[in-house]
Amino acid sequence: MDSVETIVAGHYGSGQVMAGIRAALARAGLGEKRLSVADLAPVDEFHTGGAEATEALLAQLGVGPETRALDLGCGIGGPARLIADRYGASVTGVDLTPEYVEAARELSALVGLGDRLRFLQGSVTDLPVADGSADLALLQHVGMNVADKPALFREAARALAPGGTFALFEVMRGPDPSPLRFPLPWAASPESSFVAAPADYRAAAAAAGFVLRAERDRSAYAAAFFRRLLDRLDRAGPPPLGLHLLMGPDGRDKVSNYLANLDARRLAPVEMIFARP
Repeated sequence: MDSVETIVAGHYGSGQVMAGIRAALARAGLGEKRLSVADLAPVDEFHTGGAEATEALLAQLGVGPETRALDLGCGIGGPARLIADRYGASVTGVDLTPEYVEAARELSALVGLGDRLRFLQGSVTDLPVADGSADLALLQHVGMNVADKPALFREAARALAPGGTFALFEVMRGPDPSPLRFPLPWAASPESSFVAAPADYRAAAAAAGFVLRAERDRSAYAAAFFRRLLDRLDRAGPPPLGLHLLMGPDGRDKVSNYLANLDARRLAPVEMIFARP
């Protein structure tokens, strides 16, 4: 890994991810039962809106049992498990952080989906998958850590079969160009944060041969989601199982800064759906 990727992997990997999740499951009374995908949802979708946002994106994509899905920057595997459980599809997840890959494998086995899911350690700009091996590529809250957007789109295009779909839900630059307030969920400082404007994503996609099929600004949705999250934290503190297990002790500061940047229109979460001709 290059120096930036090392920083990114270190930002997400704590060395205690699975230990923290196991302890939280026990506190929630789930330690001894057969787990479901829904049981893990509070912790395993590390992006704005969680499983709800993943479902809203997938609902536009026509996923089915024959779909070969590729989750780029899969984290600990939540979206991949949702796809396999809900649609019966097979999914390969790729993530930069080795600890997340190991957690994804273990959690998938715990919910009985290990046979339909494969998780690989690697970079989204150099994917460890064969050409044309996927029908759908999914990217959620990953591009903010990727400096080379053209390489990201070239790799997605290479991995997709003709007629495939590349669907993303990314935190992008809003119209206010002033500096972002850190720390944020994806970076403690600017050195590993590469938030780009929607136009940059469109240009990188076009250069890789993609055609834009749909685009939707999700800023209002994101603001409402994080206001509810902060309100719950203030009223009741963190639940046993939640994203604080992945964000660390400064998780509330990260969420507050995200919301402040969003309110100032420095950030704009956006969905884009591209077709590979």
